[in-house]
Amino acid sequence: MGCSGCSTSNEGCNHRFNVYDWLSNIPIADAESSCKVIEVSFKQGSRKEFYRNETSQYFEQGDYVTLEGVNGFDVGRVSLSGELVRLQLKKKGVKENNPEMKKVLRKSTERDIETYKINKDREPFVQAKSRELAIHYKLQMKISEVEIQADGKKATFFYTADDRVDFRELIKQYASEFKLKVEMRQIGIRQEAAKVGGIGSCGRELCCSTWMHEFKSVSTAAARYQNLSINQTKLSGQCGRLKCCLNFELDTYLDALQHFPENAETLEITKGRAFLIKKDIFKNLMWYMPEGSNKHYPLTIDRVKEIKRLNEKGIKPESLEAIEIVSSKPKEIEPQWVDVVGQISLKSLDKAEHRKRNQQRNNNQQQQNKPTNDAHENAGKNRKHHPPSSYRGNNNQRNKN
Repeated sequence: MGCSGCSTSNEGCNHRFNVYDWLSNIPIADAESSCKVIEVSFKQGSRKEFYRNETSQYFEQGDYVTLEGVNGFDVGRVSLSGELVRLQLKKKGVKENNPEMKKVLRKSTERDIETYKINKDREPFVQAKSRELAIHYKLQMKISEVEIQADGKKATFFYTADDRVDFRELIKQYASEFKLKVEMRQIGIRQEAAKVGGIGSCGRELCCSTWMHEFKSVSTAAARYQNLSINQTKLSGQCGRLKCCLNFELDTYLDALQHFPENAETLEITKGRAFLIKKDIFKNLMWYMPEGSNKHYPLTIDRVKEIKRLNEKGIKPESLEAIEIVSSKPKEIEPQWVDVVGQISLKSLDKAEHRKRNQQRNNNQQQQNKPTNDAHENAGKNRKHHPPSSYRGNNNQRNKN
């Protein structure tokens, strides 16, 4: 399956976690002050790490680089280089001169890339076999992804689990089965969805698999503040949790709701109680529904405050006195067809139809009378070809004489 952003396949594409380097065309006055750190992505962008570039080479986005690994080397693709990496380091709280940061060894050779592809081809088999072994040991865990180092000496198993899992025996079995150094790393449900990827209900690629790297907790209160129906099927994302986009506009709704009165869920009127149905922050209206009625009444904020003030004094208004909702669109004025050229009335259409029917009736009558006229014409023709007998006799006498 090809990437939607370029013409390459997913295996050789780094477009999934691509970042546009808007500082690439800006010249750097001092080459020594330029950033010596690059950002490298692994597994088609599902994992990113920073590496120190102590070589004299300049790496561009998409280049394969050979890096320091565990008792060997690893291969990744450059996702970001230049001054923009310094901003990413500041955002994630990583120091540029961190001594624990691993180094870039060289630009990947053909032999490095060939070894890298051979070990990457092993990952589907290792993942399937590791799941079978986890089921065999009856462990409540799910192996989401397996990442093998480029030299084939180490493998990282990413798994999800609800509770703590004792996988000591499983690690021994993995090491003896795959002949690798095993590292188990637990991730959350949202991180699993980010690694798998997919298309959301909005029609775009998942935010967690493109630009979102920090996940905040999402509660149903965010849906209530935005007047959304509590429907788990519609509010849940690919991971089965509430969608992260519920928090995107939450601050705007909370700021707008500060002007609305508090403790206004019910209002007392003479006919009973009126219950709050929803709040419209765009029109500053609050909708109420009285007891025993299915009709919704929109009230302004001032009117709700006034009714609450009367209820505190023990006074119950007779009605809610709902306002009339005026549409923001201007009302269309119907055109008046007066003295318009080409006007067609119903009477003119009736006359034309009546004229058409008369013409059709006359044509039918002419077709019915046509056979009789043809008979008379044929008879006249016969008379012309066969003259009367008296006329023939006189001709015979003439011939005799």
